[in-house]
Amino acid sequence: MGFDGTVWHIRSGDESVGEIAIDEADFPWLSGHFTPGPAYASVCDLFARELALVQRVDEDVEEWEAAYDEIRRRVSLSSPEGPVAEFLLHIEGDRAWFRWSDEPFEE
Repeated sequence: MGFDGTVWHIRSGDESVGEIAIDEADFPWLSGHFTPGPAYASVCDLFARELALVQRVDEDVEEWEAAYDEIRRRVSLSSPEGPVAEFLLHIEGDRAWFRWSDEPFEE
């Protein structure tokens, strides 16, 4: 499956958080242009906090994990074929990058 040009969807419950139009694939990461949806305002602070914490994850991995757990509780990610089981997603401005799996990540 080629990823360039595909659109992935981020949701919070039934509401759209946004869409990612993939324009770069560097396995295992995909990245693309992020277009926010109506529910983005309710989670944008979570993504900003997570991104700040990931920059210093070596100092306090537990704090980053807690922040990311909150993102996972609040949003889901779907490929063009449907929801994915697990993902690691970052959003900054109009860019988003992520890795995903059809199976849960190993602990």
